[in-house]
Amino acid sequence: MTTYRTTHRTTHLTAHARRALVLTLSAAAVAGTLAALSPAARAQSPGAAARAPGAPGPALGWGPCAEPGLPGQECAELPVPLDYRDPDGPQLTLAVSRVRSDRPAARRGTLLVIPGGPGGSGVARLVAKGRALEKEMAGAYDLVSFDPRGTGGSAKAGCGLDADDRQLVTQRSWPAPDGGITENTARSRRIAEACARHGGAVLRSMSTANEVRDIDRLRQALGEEKLSAWAASYGVYPGAVYAQKYPQHTDRWVLDSSGDPDPSRVERGWLANVSVGADDGFPGFAAWAADPARESEGLRLAERPQDVRPLFLALAAKLDRAPKESTTKGVPLTGNLLRQALLTALQGGSRFPQLARLVRQAQDPAARPVLPDALAGPLPDDQAAAMLATVCNDVRWPASVDVYRRAVAADRVRHPLTAGMPANITPCAFWKDAPVQKPTRITADGPSNILMLQNRRDPATPYSGALKMRQALGGRARLVTLDHGGHEAYLGNGTACGDRAVTAFLTTGRRPERDAYCAD
Repeated sequence: MTTYRTTHRTTHLTAHARRALVLTLSAAAVAGTLAALSPAARAQSPGAAARAPGAPGPALGWGPCAEPGLPGQECAELPVPLDYRDPDGPQLTLAVSRVRSDRPAARRGTLLVIPGGPGGSGVARLVAKGRALEKEMAGAYDLVSFDPRGTGGSAKAGCGLDADDRQLVTQRSWPAPDGGITENTARSRRIAEACARHGGAVLRSMSTANEVRDIDRLRQALGEEKLSAWAASYGVYPGAVYAQKYPQHTDRWVLDSSGDPDPSRVERGWLANVSVGADDGFPGFAAWAADPARESEGLRLAERPQDVRPLFLALAAKLDRAPKESTTKGVPLTGNLLRQALLTALQGGSRFPQLARLVRQAQDPAARPVLPDALAGPLPDDQAAAMLATVCNDVRWPASVDVYRRAVAADRVRHPLTAGMPANITPCAFWKDAPVQKPTRITADGPSNILMLQNRRDPATPYSGALKMRQALGGRARLVTLDHGGHEAYLGNGTACGDRAVTAFLTTGRRPERDAYCAD
């Protein structure tokens, strides 16, 4: 059995700054090794005869983490099949992290933290949220998370992309100032071809279906009959698919910030919904930026909230015509970069000052804007690949350029804040590999043990999409809606009422008898 390993690291990262984890698995080396291994050779690989096909792998070997994290945090590597159709063939390793319950008498099981993305590190998320989660759980669980394929300390692959194609503002496929998508089309084709040349079998294996299988392999390695889980953002989707595929192995299941699970669209639908999400979330920023309290900070943008939107749109249009030199050499502040900064800021109110400051600097003829870190430089190649791979591997995207051109034109009119980006073409339109299997349809079949938590003005997974997930789950779920903005609500961008609801459910099993609304 061939195993591909990477050094395990546990660096804490923000959602848009995972560039610190740059441990790269050479996709070319992996692909070459895989090609050299015939089925017969793989069957004779060390360890292949030690267990029956499909049986759980070896127990996790817990040890100290390579980098400082939480008190008592342990790390391990989990081997998983590169291809589950060949369970005893080549293996990848996933980075896993655990914080044991410090109150054995109170412990009731394992709580799995399922990260967002695609491309998010679960190990880093556990470091970021672990202390708050330990306090809320009061010893009820061992806290466990993992880095999905392609992320953090797990096996990786790259596409060999040029730096310009790895900028967040180009990864997001913003149209030209006049709405044209010619440059987007050329870039999308170029990226798809590069990923096909360099990504290899590891990149092709990154999918929701495999993440769900990997979660069950982790459950087995942990020796747990059932898992509880807190899934957020993209992580909600593999969390929901796991509950659909393995209902007998789910205990208390929390889905925080859900997208529309329509199996015909999946990630394509989530991207399209960002237009609505930005419209939903912008009033929160407008109210903050017009508050007289901003005056002393030099960040008040208008006297009335309703004046902030036209101000922002006019400024973005001006930057479309005449980009402004920033403090980052070679990266001017363009209208699209300002729009991307808006989407980043709407994720949570703590980022509002940075956006308002950027607007102020853009308005000042004498100022050179300071770009947010996430927009100032290219993403690492493996991170850019991980963000793309699952999105493109999960479901077929339309291949017609005209379909996207028409969609962009219509979306720009309906949702000027996002200028057509969410409807635009991506590398998925030219992806070389068809999905290995159809996306899972989420249904009401299974135990009623799911709690959904959703901000009413979520910019990334808008409320309208979350209602589709709620409808699909039927009697399996209860939805707690928060009168709040921001993304990923529990222990972050939510409310005390929402936090109490999730904590009570995970620690006591109490769940609202019907869907509930939190106003505080």
